[in-house]
Amino acid sequence: MSLVRSVSCLVSVLTLGVAVAMAAPSLETQPVDAPLITIDELHPGQTGIVWTVFQGSKAEPFKVEVTGVIRNALGPGKSLILCQLTDPRVQNMGAVAGMSGSPLYIDGKLAGALSYQIQKFETVRYAGFTPIADLLEVSKLDKGPHVPTAPAGFIPLDREASRNKPGMGDASPASARSDNDVTGFSPLTPMFALGGVAPSVASLFGDEFHALGLNVTAVGGSTQSAAPVSKDDALKQLQAGAAVAVALATGDITLAGTGTVSHVDGDRVLAFGHPLMGLGNVDLPMALAEIVAILPSSLNSFKISNTGAVIGTISQDRLSAIYGEVGRIPQMLPIEVKTPHRTLHFSAVRHPRLTPTIAAMGLSQAVLGSNDNGLAEGFRVSSTVSYPDGQTLSTDAVYAGPQGFSAGLDGFIRRLSAGLTNPIADVFPTSIAFSVEPLPKNPVASLDYVQLSRSRISPGETLTATLSVRDFQGAPEQQTVQVQVPAEWTGKKLELLVANGDELDKLSGRPDIVSVSQIRSFSAYLDLMRQERSADGLYVAVVERASAFLDQTQATLDYPGSVERIARSSDESRFQKREVLVPLWETHVLAGKVVDAKVRRGFQVMN
Repeated sequence: MSLVRSVSCLVSVLTLGVAVAMAAPSLETQPVDAPLITIDELHPGQTGIVWTVFQGSKAEPFKVEVTGVIRNALGPGKSLILCQLTDPRVQNMGAVAGMSGSPLYIDGKLAGALSYQIQKFETVRYAGFTPIADLLEVSKLDKGPHVPTAPAGFIPLDREASRNKPGMGDASPASARSDNDVTGFSPLTPMFALGGVAPSVASLFGDEFHALGLNVTAVGGSTQSAAPVSKDDALKQLQAGAAVAVALATGDITLAGTGTVSHVDGDRVLAFGHPLMGLGNVDLPMALAEIVAILPSSLNSFKISNTGAVIGTISQDRLSAIYGEVGRIPQMLPIEVKTPHRTLHFSAVRHPRLTPTIAAMGLSQAVLGSNDNGLAEGFRVSSTVSYPDGQTLSTDAVYAGPQGFSAGLDGFIRRLSAGLTNPIADVFPTSIAFSVEPLPKNPVASLDYVQLSRSRISPGETLTATLSVRDFQGAPEQQTVQVQVPAEWTGKKLELLVANGDELDKLSGRPDIVSVSQIRSFSAYLDLMRQERSADGLYVAVVERASAFLDQTQATLDYPGSVERIARSSDESRFQKREVLVPLWETHVLAGKVVDAKVRRGFQVMN
């Protein structure tokens, strides 16, 4: 071989090597301000590089191989890039919840964001990537104000009423999937991590979170500090591939879903590559996050994270991504829980379904999840919900120790929800405050019997009712109640009813569910809440059976039939008729005790 030919071949080899080296994607440096590549430019066999955080806060790369583009996979014009996860670290565990939004680069160009799981238990791991054009589409949507409101229709009021359990918004949350769903693409379900909450407390709220469409783990934490993070410092940390969290609660109690930043343009951030909860316009805190570790699983691997400082606001929660901006911090609802030994301060998103659950969880942590003593025998919880116009809604409840509180947790959340679910006016509370006061002894008591002094009585005489009660240790106690019998009771067949507030509310016609059309103002709504009888102790009431005509939740007895027919024909939803026990007289006894009883004794007033 001639020298000239040898040199020529060597030059060709070197040139080819340089060209291959230039074309090969780098595993060392993440592209900055990378140009975009469309799905039409992709073809099977291309090598892609995905950047995500495996531990800490520094993004690392891993390789994938383009398998192809699945056209219209998520709907008309919404395609997915299908890639095989060729990196041994990721092939072993598959796409991980928390990797959602990890940017995909092909030939140094930004192609999309890791977002979808293809199937479970596959032998070769694949993942779906949302094309970058679809993510950018979300950043251009209208950022109109988001005001959380209750669903129109009916409001559950009764403490024992069954709750409907819809998702977070009108659209079903992406994470609320049934195991019987058709096999296909499923978003890398965001794992919402709790911080500041003991696992035993978190387990009490599993059904609540499931009903809200949230996958929640108690394996999480918080690294928030009192000092705010500047916008410039936040943007330095929040680059493509970095971990980012969307917080639903911040402070001493945290609840946040962690994903990955897909694209940053100035202070504008796109992440996740799929919906968080599918709520559309939102106003949720954007926070920094630190990845502690990845927990591998054949079913659902996820990142364990610490939620960091709030640095901005997520304003869009859409099919292709979540979008937010660094800087402005969204308005939250401050919540305070005072106990004899400690006060918890945290904030929750302003949402009628989420807020009560988060508030109750914070209270539960104070009662059940600390080393404080003094609450074992029993305690009183005073709740105050404050509104912008100075109005408040205050309630008290007595619990027989932590176990009694756990048993009554559903009822507590329902009562709190009734104070927050407001379909009447554009009013949301400004704060919630709880105060926990220990009781000197266990409040549980039992009612042995109720005895009347006579079954027939004349007007002007005194009817005496004797209640025999035993405390939690069986010690007997008697309570006498005297009723002055008025002349207007003459000839009536009456009953003396002894029951707790829940039972008397039901029997006397307080509705379990109220139609929105029956309430005409926010003040009337609060008045309705305030009419609820106390949950502790017993009520002794003289009642008669009657037909009650309800107008805007107010009962009127013996309404003329003609007027009733006219009223109901004009507004059936507003006017209703019910058979009720009408209290003619009542008193509250045994306050501070927890008694479950319902006893009825008949008597007659005669001349």
